[in-house]
Amino acid sequence: MKQGTAKPLERFTVLDLTRVRSGPAAVRQFADWGARVIKIEDPGIRADDKPGGPTQVADYQNTHRNKQSIALNLKHPKGKALFLELVKQADVVVENYRPNVKHKLGIDYESLRQVNPRLVYASVSGFGQDGPYSLRPGLDQIAQGLSGMMSVTGEPGRGPMRAGIPVADLTAGLFCAIGILIALLEREQSGQGQWVHTSLLQAQLWMMDFQAMRWLMNKEVPAQSGNDHPTSSPTGVFPTRDGYMNIAAMGNDIFARLCKVLDRNDLISDERFLTVPLRAKFRADLNQAIAERTRLKTTEEWIDLMNEAGVPCGPILSMDQTFENPQVRHLGMASTLNHPKLGDIQIMGPAVNFSRSQRGELKPAPEHGEHTESVFAELGLSKEELAALRAEGVI
Repeated sequence: MKQGTAKPLERFTVLDLTRVRSGPAAVRQFADWGARVIKIEDPGIRADDKPGGPTQVADYQNTHRNKQSIALNLKHPKGKALFLELVKQADVVVENYRPNVKHKLGIDYESLRQVNPRLVYASVSGFGQDGPYSLRPGLDQIAQGLSGMMSVTGEPGRGPMRAGIPVADLTAGLFCAIGILIALLEREQSGQGQWVHTSLLQAQLWMMDFQAMRWLMNKEVPAQSGNDHPTSSPTGVFPTRDGYMNIAAMGNDIFARLCKVLDRNDLISDERFLTVPLRAKFRADLNQAIAERTRLKTTEEWIDLMNEAGVPCGPILSMDQTFENPQVRHLGMASTLNHPKLGDIQIMGPAVNFSRSQRGELKPAPEHGEHTESVFAELGLSKEELAALRAEGVI
């Protein structure tokens, strides 16, 4: 087999102006696959970027691994001048300020393209780069509410419910990364960079997918359905002798298999359950009949029986159980890296595999400004010049 490069993106340099989660989620895709990522931070540490307790330390290591860090004051003329020197040699700049901040700093796309026409400039915002909400502060839960996500999440009658993860932040980061990669591919033909931008609201709306289409095409307002699938039945959570399990018996064939496993063949010919729409209409009756049977055996017993019969099903695991699951262990989603202070720690690995290319060794998240001197030394600055800049508060 032909050997691939260990770092497929190592030819790219990314300047990282992001913080919190959405922007770093985009940049992480490049850091993981070998791009040189330089995280640019204020000489004074921002409170929301500074690791505090154990949870923040763990999150910081996962979010900012494989990066270099420099401390640079972009509000100082000399700091901005140094930044422009870095831009000349960069392929990508990523930022997730509020839309007007980059213009105030003079580091918006139109300004930077004068320095480097090949630059791909990427922005993630809460609601978009323009429009009536563009200057509002935008956070994950706000986007979840505005997109309709919280109106379809949770049990009927219990009020709106957020997702258990920052889904808007993470998907906005992924869409940003996809946009950057598209722009880099297009640059190979045009020789020109461009501005790529997305928002938490756009990403979350895209994630609404078929729920959004129920409104767009049919003018149907989706409602909460709890653990049940919104339109298909039986698909949901069912009690077992020792807990709960998921069953997804979509379509007539799989429904028939489920009934046979449950020893309830009578349900197949029951007039209430003959078709997919009927099973959705009489969901409560069907769920009750299934639950009466699933309570008789353990989760593991039912999973063995249903998998043998070809009925999609699975356990509902806590986080510790998830990482002990044999398939999760096989996929290698928990990756180990060596931290100089913490020793060997585990972080999340990438969720994509290649037949040849590999990501290379994982490196710990950098200390604040850890690479300031080495990065600027590459630009030709002497130790004396760096000391003078540090005294002026530039770095």
